[in-house]
Amino acid sequence: MDKYRSSSHTRFDIKYHFVWITKYRKKVLSTEVGIRLRDWVCEICRTHDIEILEGLVSLYHVRVLLSCPPSMSASDVMHAIKGKTARKLLEEFPHTCRQYWGCHLWARGILWPQVEDEVIAEYIRLQDGVEPSDGGGAFSLDILVILNLRNCR
Repeated sequence: MDKYRSSSHTRFDIKYHFVWITKYRKKVLSTEVGIRLRDWVCEICRTHDIEILEGLVSLYHVRVLLSCPPSMSASDVMHAIKGKTARKLLEEFPHTCRQYWGCHLWARGILWPQVEDEVIAEYIRLQDGVEPSDGGGAFSLDILVILNLRNCR
């Protein structure tokens, strides 16, 4: 029972695994942009009471394993994350806006596979065969050289 989260009248264990890509799979989530994206995803999740179990920001895609409250549907979660991060990234990094027609950062749609959460967490942790070593948080950043920034909690 210790893996369940609680709110005022419910106990829940709702986990979503999401993967979304940049439009045209352009590799714009470089070091600086990727770090800011990671920070904003963490901030958005904190404000919506979403716990990030695992996460990875790659050069052209993001994958996360989230524990969400029952009041938020999967589409609400992705609407909040993709909408706010796109707007903030395009404002702060104008060079990314020039690379996209109409300043749309994310491709339409998401991948939402249904797999056991332990399998997903292990897969994200061992992406590219590099296991995170700093042990801080649960959200890493995968750039040309893997940077594990796991202190999002």
